[in-house]
Amino acid sequence: MFLIGLTGGIAAGKTTVAAHWVSLGGIEIDADKLAREVVEPGTQGLDQIKQVFGESVFDSDGSLDRKALGDVVFNDAEKRRELEAIVHPLVRARAQQLISELPEDAMVIYTVPLLVEANVSLPFDAIVSVEAPEIDRVNRLVASRGLSPEQALARVKAQASAMERASAADFILNSNQPLVALLADASALWRKFEAINQGRSK
Repeated sequence: MFLIGLTGGIAAGKTTVAAHWVSLGGIEIDADKLAREVVEPGTQGLDQIKQVFGESVFDSDGSLDRKALGDVVFNDAEKRRELEAIVHPLVRARAQQLISELPEDAMVIYTVPLLVEANVSLPFDAIVSVEAPEIDRVNRLVASRGLSPEQALARVKAQASAMERASAADFILNSNQPLVALLADASALWRKFEAINQGRSK
């Protein structure tokens, strides 16, 4: 198995790179999807969030109001740490379970935006960070998610800095270039990883 940790700031282009690698034969595990899964109705995670944050971040049907929760945690560092203390261990355990069930020769992409912040310590063969300038990421968030520039900037600033991600990464993919160039860079890196994985199986 070759396990890639794919990270990068919000709206940097991780989803694009992950989808491209899946098209080349990779298997993706998405930490954001796991983070939603571990707080679905009836889960331990959701119960813990209710205990810590109260009813104000829940809809009338008892489901989590993600916008209300986001408004709280992206404007209060302490509240964000409290949420992360609930969600990160649950996501980590679920990711480990899913990885353990995959074939030995699999090329696995674990897409994890908060790799640095969550101190993700899975046995990665390579960590790749997708990077773009802060202003581009803010503009993408405003355009794609309907956030105000202030809300978008708060989400960007809530994450690790580009320098912190770079220090944790083995490779950087620059998404501040035409899409065809980004995908070409991603393809070249994928071929490098594939060669390593194939060499192990000989």
